Amino acid sequence: MTRGYSLEKDLSLLVNNPKYSDIEILCEDEKKLYGCRAILAARSEVFDRLLYNGMKESYETQIPFPKINSSGMGIVLEYTYTGSIKEESLTKDNIIEAFYAADYFQLPDLQNFIMKAFKNTLEKNPTENYSPELLSKFAGKMPLTEDNILLNLLVEAVAIIPLNTIEFGRLSIAGLQYLLSCTYDKEKPFTTREYEVFRYSAILAAKQVSNDAFKTLLKRLPTLDQIENSIQVESEPITDHQKIAKELEPLVEFIDFRRIKGSILVDIIEPLEIVPAKIILNIYRHNTKSNNFNLNDIRGTLLYRTNESDCVWDETACGSKLIIEDNGKVVRAPKSLGSSWRSVRAKMILENNGIYEWDVIIEKACNASWIGVASENLNYEKFAGNQLTGWVLASSGYYCNSGNYIGNYCPGFGDGAIITVHLDMNKRTCAFTVNGTRYPEVPTWNNLPSKLYPVASLYYPGQFRIQPHKKNI
Repeated sequence: MTRGYSLEKDLSLLVNNPKYSDIEILCEDEKKLYGCRAILAARSEVFDRLLYNGMKESYETQIPFPKINSSGMGIVLEYTYTGSIKEESLTKDNIIEAFYAADYFQLPDLQNFIMKAFKNTLEKNPTENYSPELLSKFAGKMPLTEDNILLNLLVEAVAIIPLNTIEFGRLSIAGLQYLLSCTYDKEKPFTTREYEVFRYSAILAAKQVSNDAFKTLLKRLPTLDQIENSIQVESEPITDHQKIAKELEPLVEFIDFRRIKGSILVDIIEPLEIVPAKIILNIYRHNTKSNNFNLNDIRGTLLYRTNESDCVWDETACGSKLIIEDNGKVVRAPKSLGSSWRSVRAKMILENNGIYEWDVIIEKACNASWIGVASENLNYEKFAGNQLTGWVLASSGYYCNSGNYIGNYCPGFGDGAIITVHLDMNKRTCAFTVNGTRYPEVPTWNNLPSKLYPVASLYYPGQFRIQPHKKNI
């Protein structure tokens, strides 16, 4: 390699290179890395205080870090020498170790990079959602504080995955406890019904006791679908119920039993004898005295799962000449329409508190493809963005309402683009994800109406497909 042209590349030659190092770094996993005392001290005040404190560390050539894994230390060395790291250097196996090391050495820019890299992974690779494992690892490695940006991101990522789709073993007791504590009586998006929260928690607790206890709880605790379909529950005795109760103890206080049907409490949960009798009795008392019989069975802010049958374009709310096909999933503008705008809405009604999400795929773009929301009294013979009742994002990156065009929301997009609409009916705001990148809430759309529909505006040769948003589970 020719030297002298790139400072970053030249300095990368020094990373973990014993030839140019004067200290050995002993890591938690007993691996040894090499570093240059002066470079590390110049880049981190923690290293400076440690290596130039006039104490024994100032003279020793071996410095132990018993709580930092070599994988995390390697990322820190790469960053301190070069000022950057390759995103591919971060994996599900080292990202928590790297974040912990960056926190230890007080490198906030490295922490921000790690957090953004993880967020990009979630958005760009939906089949690679390993947030349950990362939350578990985080819970066993770092302090669980509400101001930790990566921890908050992990909680948000796991909260929108139905717990009954997460294999037992991916989420630890400590990770689950923190998830439930962060979402208990909080207005945060959550997708798991409360009985399923209890079921997952109880079975996970049983798994810590023994394989037999795990198998028994799987039989004794049916899913809600099985309960609703009146599938017979097995009554196999639980010999280790006290041990299971002990393992379940840290989770019980964060399970809202008020949201579970009384019949399920009586017939399924109470006979297990793994929930303290006092808690069950208090719920019975609450249900007897309470006038609130409409308490939702899902905690937090509801994240609505769109039904396939509702996520179709509506022929009764469609501009003339637009063609709806493929069982309502596709709308297209024929050549005869030319460059005359037409609009169409979907059948899906957006009117309850909660967060709604859906995808629109631009199968064929027109000069400006528009996607967004509209209220009922929209003129479908015209462009939605020129109307008081339409709020739409263009393929040029502009967004528009009432004829006010504002640019630079996102990069332009064309054929094949996937646009996800995120409508928060609690805050009456809207945001978009374009080709896997999530953008902020549209700044001026902060008081949307209480009843809306998905909408699109297009002309020839536009062709758009609508579908439920398919999150990774």
